[in-house]
Amino acid sequence: MSEKRRDNRNRILRQGESQRSDGRYMFKYIDSAGQVKYVYSWRLDRNDKTPAGKKHDLSLREKEKRIEADIFDQIVPDGGNMTVLDLVKKYISLKAGIRHNTEANYNFVIRIIEKEEFGKKRIDKVKLSDAKAWLIKLQKDGRGYSSIKSVRGVVRPAFQMAYDDDLIRKNPFEFQLATVVVNDSVTRQAITRKQQRDFLNFVKSDEHFSQYYDGIYILFHTGLRISEFVGLTKADIDFENRKIRIDHQLQRSRRMEYIIEDTKTTSGTRLVPMTDDVYECFKRILSARKKPKIEPMISGYTGFLFLDKNDMPMVALHWEKYFQHICEKYNSIYRVQMPKITPHVCRHTFCSNMAKSGMNPKTLQYIMGHSDIGVTLNTYTHLGFEDVKDEMQRVCNL
Repeated sequence: MSEKRRDNRNRILRQGESQRSDGRYMFKYIDSAGQVKYVYSWRLDRNDKTPAGKKHDLSLREKEKRIEADIFDQIVPDGGNMTVLDLVKKYISLKAGIRHNTEANYNFVIRIIEKEEFGKKRIDKVKLSDAKAWLIKLQKDGRGYSSIKSVRGVVRPAFQMAYDDDLIRKNPFEFQLATVVVNDSVTRQAITRKQQRDFLNFVKSDEHFSQYYDGIYILFHTGLRISEFVGLTKADIDFENRKIRIDHQLQRSRRMEYIIEDTKTTSGTRLVPMTDDVYECFKRILSARKKPKIEPMISGYTGFLFLDKNDMPMVALHWEKYFQHICEKYNSIYRVQMPKITPHVCRHTFCSNMAKSGMNPKTLQYIMGHSDIGVTLNTYTHLGFEDVKDEMQRVCNL
């Protein structure tokens, strides 16, 4: 019977184990793919001390246990030699029929990962602490909370896919984002009724910006998403029944391609009533609408209400710039500054005003096109003390 192999401390070595002349331990094994592999450690057992001057690592037998578990669970060796960037690209490639905005977000995330050393890291080497450290680094490098949230929103399901495919044993991105990075995003607040009046009066009286008054008034008094608003055509305005048909939205890609998409959610398809003021605004808009030599047509839609200097439909970016320039001019004139107002602030303000006026939440949910009543009800959390006091007084007087 052959003598059992031992290490330099006279300990019996198991099958596959050996000790090299420099004292380092080695384990030879065959992985689940049938490939011969080797792992090394300066320690045989977890209780061994790491030799002076050597990097501390798992002991050989701790590594053996992990290897045995991976083989038993049929975990693909070395994470399939896939990097974080490879994994994210694969995950995205399996997404079919995505919206323009979603595609743009995916490309944004890929561009970030391509610039990061983390993107070159092999997925089976990514630990929980590595994932957290990377997101913290992104914030220290100047990335905002919303951008980091977008990145994690893609990377986490990508790693979950790797877990489901037996490429890794655990998803390292399964943690609450707020426990790792600081939420420095600015909450979009509705403006007050006085601020709304002052803003609209300023726009109406300004020699240059008055041309946008009717559009801005409509945004403040219908709660339309800006992509829905710019997608409106003459056929969507029913003057006889005084209603606005919302069943699509207009987007423009980075490549300047115009895209018609369905509403953000199925609940986004709706009919929005027109008040008398909104009715008059639409009348003036159509009366002043330029008549292009050739009507632009996007995916079968034509007769867009607002056209740019190239006779193409205006998009969200046009209106966002108008709002920015209006606020800048207003604040250069008046001591009491106007907060940042965007098309989405108009939508949020409309929702808040309707909530404060006591509109039924389900009615408001329909007008806003919210698929979840929780989104609508969340508006009520923005009410102030005076709103609460008035509501309590109203209820007590019933």
